[in-house]
Amino acid sequence: MAKTTAKDLTSGNIAKQIIMFSLPLMLGNIFQMLYNTVDSIVVGNFVGTQALAAVGSTTMIVNLFVFFFNGFSVGAGVIIGRFFGSKNMERLHDAVETVMTSTFILCVVFTALSIALVKPMLHMMSTPDDVFSSAVTYLRIYFAGISGLMIYNIGSGILRAVGDTIRPLYFLILTSIVNIVLDLAFVLIFHLGIAGVALATIIAQFISAALVLILLIRTDDVYKFTLRDMKIDTEILGRVFGVGLPTAIQSVITSFSNVFVQSYINYFGSAVMAGWSCYNKIDMFIMLPMSSMAMAATTFVSQNIGAGKFKRAHQGTITANVLTLLVTGGIAAVIFIFASPSVSLFTNDPEVVSWGAIFLRTNVFFMLTNCINQVLAAALRGRGDSRGPMILMLTGFVAIRQTYLFIMTRFISNTPVTVGFGYPVGWMVTCLLMVTYYIRQQKRYSEQGGY
Repeated sequence: MAKTTAKDLTSGNIAKQIIMFSLPLMLGNIFQMLYNTVDSIVVGNFVGTQALAAVGSTTMIVNLFVFFFNGFSVGAGVIIGRFFGSKNMERLHDAVETVMTSTFILCVVFTALSIALVKPMLHMMSTPDDVFSSAVTYLRIYFAGISGLMIYNIGSGILRAVGDTIRPLYFLILTSIVNIVLDLAFVLIFHLGIAGVALATIIAQFISAALVLILLIRTDDVYKFTLRDMKIDTEILGRVFGVGLPTAIQSVITSFSNVFVQSYINYFGSAVMAGWSCYNKIDMFIMLPMSSMAMAATTFVSQNIGAGKFKRAHQGTITANVLTLLVTGGIAAVIFIFASPSVSLFTNDPEVVSWGAIFLRTNVFFMLTNCINQVLAAALRGRGDSRGPMILMLTGFVAIRQTYLFIMTRFISNTPVTVGFGYPVGWMVTCLLMVTYYIRQQKRYSEQGGY
C-alpha cells in the first residue's frame, strides 16, 4: 500500500475510532451550517422579519438540489471507502477521477436547472407576496454559486472515505469566518440587504471549493486527483449511482415533501413563518451529532466491508447508535430549557420568539427516534444497501407525514403546533420500520455467513 495520511478504520478500538472520526465531522458541520445560520441572524437583526421569513422559506428549495447531490457524494464515498478498505489503490484512483469529472458536469446542469426553477418552486410553496421578491433574489444568487458547494462536498466526501476529516474542517473554519465578515460588511456597510448575505455565502463556498480542489490535485496521497487522468469509468459510476441514487431520491422527495410542510406553515403568516425558520435552524444544530455519526458509520462500515470484517462493521453500527442517542439527548434537554433564548439569537420580535420556542419544545425530544433512523440508514448504505432505507424513509417521512398533515389540517385541528408535529410523526413511524428492517437484514447476513 502506498504511503498515506488517510485513516484506516478496519482495526483498533471501535468507539474511540468513531468518536475521533466524527468529532471533526461535527465541528465541520457546525461551521458549514453557520453559512445559512449567520445569514438568518444578520437578516433577522439588521434587515427585518419579512427578510428573515424569506431566507427561511428558501431552505427547503435549497435542500432539494443540495440533498440530491449529497446522495451522489454518499455513493462516491461508499465505493471509494470500499476500495480503500480492500487496498485496491488502482481502482480507488479510477473512482476519484470518475466522481470529480462527473461533478464538474453536474455543476453546470444543477446551476442552470436550479435558477430556472426558483419562481415556480416559490409559487408552489404559496410564498406570501411580502417575502416573494426577497426570496427570489436570495435564491438566484445562491444557486448561481452552487458549484462551489458541490465541489467542496464531493472533495470532502473523498477525504472522508479514506478517513481524513481534519483538513476539510480547517477549510470550513476559514471560510465560515470569511462568510461572517462578508455578511456584516455587505449588509451593514454596503447596505445590500438579503442579496448581500447570499453573495457572502457563495463567495465563502467558492473559497472552500478551491481549497479542497487544490489539496486533491497537489497531494501525493492515494486519493490524488490528476487533471490529465480525468475520465468517467462507467462501471464505477454505475456502482456510485447504485448506492447514491436511492439516497438522492429519498432526500429529494423528502425535501420536496417538506416544501408542502412549509406551505402549511405559510398559511399562518410571516410571524409563524419566521418562528418556524428559527426552529429549523436550531433543529439543524440538534441534528449535528446524528448526521456526523451517520457519516462516520457509512465510512466505518464501507471500509470494514471492503476488508471483509463484517462483524466489526455491525459492532460499529451499534456503537454509533448508542453514542448518538447519548449526545443528542443531552443537547435536546438543554434546548428544551433554553428554547426562547435560543430563538432570540435570530430575532427580537416577541411573536417570532414565542412561536419558535413552541415548535422547539414540542418536537425536540422526538428527535431521538430520528437518531436511530439516520445511523441505521447510513450503516446500511455503507453495506451497499440504499434501496431499503430509501423505501422506509419515504414511507415515514413523506407518505405518513403528508397523510397526517392532510387529515389534521382539514378535519381535526389546523394550528401551527399540529402542523409542526408532522415532523415527529414521520420520525417515529420510520424508526419502527428501520429497526425492524435492520434486524431482518442482520439475520439474513448471519445466515449467509457474512455477519
